[in-house]
Amino acid sequence: MRRRALPALLGLASLPARATSPLTVFAAASLTDALRELGRQWAGKGHPAPRFAFAASSTLARQLEQGAPADLFVSADEQWMDWAQQRHLVVPGSRTSVLGNTLVLVAPLATAQPITLGRDTNLAAMLGPGGRLSTGDPAHVPVGIYAQAALSWMGQWQALQPRLARAENVRAALLLVERGEAPLGIVYATDAAAAPGVRIIGSFPPESHPAITYPFALARAAEINAEARAFLGFITGSEARPTWQRFGFSTR
Repeated sequence: MRRRALPALLGLASLPARATSPLTVFAAASLTDALRELGRQWAGKGHPAPRFAFAASSTLARQLEQGAPADLFVSADEQWMDWAQQRHLVVPGSRTSVLGNTLVLVAPLATAQPITLGRDTNLAAMLGPGGRLSTGDPAHVPVGIYAQAALSWMGQWQALQPRLARAENVRAALLLVERGEAPLGIVYATDAAAAPGVRIIGSFPPESHPAITYPFALARAAEINAEARAFLGFITGSEARPTWQRFGFSTR
């Protein structure tokens, strides 16, 4: 997993609270539960409670490009952070990748049967004649991009591409499976673990797709915002690590 330098941020996490406007954090939908918990912890230290906007990383990056006000951006893949950095939408020296996740196959509880995923797994047969495979839209949503890589590794992308239920983010993809509108879905393990209506039936081998990493960075507008730097240091530092792990993320 790549990690970029985060100069002086960890020390700033202990700055005293000051009268400032609440921070606005643009973050990948798969981080919803953990970041909300970390936001509560930050507010408990006397800081203004952060405001979160959760969506697909692609959607948030494009909103930044269009001038949407944000202090931090957290992507579910390096690609969309690269895209934002190339357009000077984030502060390069603030970028760091400290989280990882696992790509999994899920099914509704009533039909869930554990399997070992490999190149010989026939997902088309598992879907049945009319079933669709739910995941993020591979054209722009990170979980869908990872799913396309995994299906290509399995040699099944061409067969399954027309049968995808393309969701706007990972939470929307998971909901299609929970509702029984799709018999199978490809999502992150952390999201699946928080959904009572589905069960993980298999994990994709690490070699089947690029490593799932989450880059964090200050948005360009917050380059000199000490509160934003302090919060970034907090959520990417050692104090936040137990919370990330409790929600199922790998940390480093």
